[in-house]
Amino acid sequence: MAQALGVDVGGTGIKAAVVDLSTGELVTERVRVETPKGGKPGPVVETIAGLVSDAKWEGDLGVAFPAVIRGGVAFSAANVDKHWIGTDVAALVQEAVGVKPTVLNDADAAGLAEIRHGAGLNVGGVVLVLTLGTGIGSALFVDGTLVPNTEFGHLELDGHDAERKAAELAREREDLSWKQWAHRVEHYLKHVDSLLWPDLILLGGGVSKVSEKWLPFIDVRPPVQPASLRNEAGIVGAAMATADPVAGR
Repeated sequence: MAQALGVDVGGTGIKAAVVDLSTGELVTERVRVETPKGGKPGPVVETIAGLVSDAKWEGDLGVAFPAVIRGGVAFSAANVDKHWIGTDVAALVQEAVGVKPTVLNDADAAGLAEIRHGAGLNVGGVVLVLTLGTGIGSALFVDGTLVPNTEFGHLELDGHDAERKAAELAREREDLSWKQWAHRVEHYLKHVDSLLWPDLILLGGGVSKVSEKWLPFIDVRPPVQPASLRNEAGIVGAAMATADPVAGR
């Protein structure tokens, strides 16, 4: 049974578990620790190393990270310290744990989990996975193959970054009703649809757990479904990336 340790780095928490790559199921308990205050490289890497050590893990390691990642290097930084920009994340983690990790964007990891073991399983064509949270993360797939590092949350929408108007944080910040917010999301999805013409859109993030409150108010051309793996998606996707030919490039 092929397994890998998946680590999901977020702005507030870092989560880890060993994953069965054939099923996407966690084979160890999901562990969550607080992200070190400020999210600077040294303390974050130390925390990842601690999780790997606690798991007594020496096999394949995948790390989902909130940044554009190319060849293991971060080219942006979302909800972590800006000193990450230009940092070789893979090299730092390898130095700390002795295993070279596969590092990929956190939204790409969540999407990979949904495509391999979630709501996007066996769906052909163009599938767009969007995570609605503090911002909007995106992962694009063509016949199951990841197109890495898309940033569709930053599309311009009515003169604003789309995520400023349609992320879950916008609903909370502006005290919008579920229906009001759903109309914002619908407006955004219509814009995305006009550019990509996807065959399926999957919506993840914490709001996917209460999709019945807002999804019925959304009417767009492509089918739209809630993502199914929720809080485990980043961990599962990070682990799956260790066996994916595109992830981590």
